[in-house]
Amino acid sequence: MTPTSPTLTPMARRLSRFGLVVGGLAVALAVSATPALAASSTTVTPAGHGYSAALAAGTTADFVVGAVSVTCNTSSTSGAVPAEPDNASPDGPVTSTIAAPSFNNDGGACPTTVFLTTATTTTSGDWTISLQYDPAGSTGTLTIPTGGVVTQISGLASCTVTVAPDGPATVTGPWTDGSGGSASVLDFSAGVDVPIVVTGGFGCPTAATSATFSATYEIIDTTDPASSITVTA
Repeated sequence: MTPTSPTLTPMARRLSRFGLVVGGLAVALAVSATPALAASSTTVTPAGHGYSAALAAGTTADFVVGAVSVTCNTSSTSGAVPAEPDNASPDGPVTSTIAAPSFNNDGGACPTTVFLTTATTTTSGDWTISLQYDPAGSTGTLTIPTGGVVTQISGLASCTVTVAPDGPATVTGPWTDGSGGSASVLDFSAGVDVPIVVTGGFGCPTAATSATFSATYEIIDTTDPASSITVTA
């Protein structure tokens, strides 16, 4: 004999539906009331100290655009840790300005993978670095201003590659503290993509809309060489 559902009175049906609605609303409110996780607090020290950043020994800064690669053996920049209290943030990164980085090959043009061509890179605008502490691994983010990197390829091919053509772009990599005067490290060696636009004639990757940048920078304290730039909670 097939069991049948109990017959509900009209009032019971309304109460049942009401209970479902209220229960569903309670679940929705509980989900929507769950706060987003805030970023960890961050403190960068020593406050007010200047620093310089340069490629780690034996490494290069590489730009890959389609099948074209540009390799530079020298890249550097400089900046300063903000003075107190701006060197600390309770719920996010600590940001400071840096000089527009340089990219060259022993002071000259950088070689490319296009036969009989070299590349000259110029940088401009207001660059920043944001350092964020995280117990799982701190990070550093460079913000490239609009049009802040322009690479001119010259030789058998003539191309212009502009990074961040439509607005500022960011690149983020792991940060490792130094200690006792040793260099801290900002690592983009895994490769990070940046938006680009390419103009030029034959041999230029004009269809490319992004380039992959890779480099590893060592950061040293120039105010006190016995100190290291560190990122903590």
